[in-house]
Amino acid sequence: MTEKKNSAGILGTGWAAPEQVVTNADLERMVDTNDAWIVERTGIHQRHVAPDDMPVSELAYRAACMALKDAKVDPADLDLILVATLTSDRIIPSTACVLQHRLGAVHAGAFDLSAACSGFVYGSAIACQFIETGMYRKILVIGAETLSKVVDWTDRNTCILFGDGAGAAVYGAVEDGLGVQSFDLGSDGSGADFLDIPASGSLHPVTHEMLDQRMNFIHMDGKAVFRFAVRIMGKTVEASLQKAGMDKGEIDWMVPHQANIRIIQAAAKRLNLSMDRVIVNIGNYGNTSAASIPVALAEAAHAGRFKKGNVLALAGFGAGLTWASCIMKWAKED
Repeated sequence: MTEKKNSAGILGTGWAAPEQVVTNADLERMVDTNDAWIVERTGIHQRHVAPDDMPVSELAYRAACMALKDAKVDPADLDLILVATLTSDRIIPSTACVLQHRLGAVHAGAFDLSAACSGFVYGSAIACQFIETGMYRKILVIGAETLSKVVDWTDRNTCILFGDGAGAAVYGAVEDGLGVQSFDLGSDGSGADFLDIPASGSLHPVTHEMLDQRMNFIHMDGKAVFRFAVRIMGKTVEASLQKAGMDKGEIDWMVPHQANIRIIQAAAKRLNLSMDRVIVNIGNYGNTSAASIPVALAEAAHAGRFKKGNVLALAGFGAGLTWASCIMKWAKED
């Protein structure tokens, strides 16, 4: 087992979202739906939508700049940049490389990570291993998405759910006993077809036929994903707690993936958490996939909701199927 030389934790956070907002009232004019139904079933009131000429790297850059400033870290001091996204600027090169150049992070390695809505926690797990072993000192982890570009705006079952945004965190060594305590990462590829973009790779290359069938957009079996999420969200936090040698009663805050308010409520109930100890911003952003957890985390952190030593549980699930959680003791000073 590799020796742990440092405790790894978050030094600073940031987030970004496009200015344009699409409300439920806007969607009522586009598809057969209504505001009351959307709010009751999902908790979503609006979502941010990027203009056609805004790539995901732009949102990632804005969130990264805010996080670096918050952490008081110069881009030249970064050792690694990880971008979790399913809507990269291009298949190649990675969005992380685009970001590395734009930030001026001249000493940083860079790569993208694909774990859908679990991506930020997956990326955080990778970052923490490098920092704990002493191999790297400062790592930027970003979850960023422009899902509006892969949403079928004629499909009322999916277009109501998703939005665009980016969240970022700078990881580094923190005071012993603080920072990340444990992770739980998992996958179940038998559910790969429950949530996918069929024509997005080598399985079904994009052709005129694929475009005519609208296979280049998100397809989802909503009921199957809901059943999976309700079961796994609380379960993965329990697994992380066990690895950390902690119990439910020690959690001060849960920062969940913002997919559906009913899923969040079910996880909170399983963990014996009142909803006033759960960070919820789904009403303003919808489901932003890999950006979901870091946007919620950054907003809450900058609002002063976390105090040094607070125990945070981060938890997400997504296409793959994947799930991920971590337990951390907040290390940043107020």
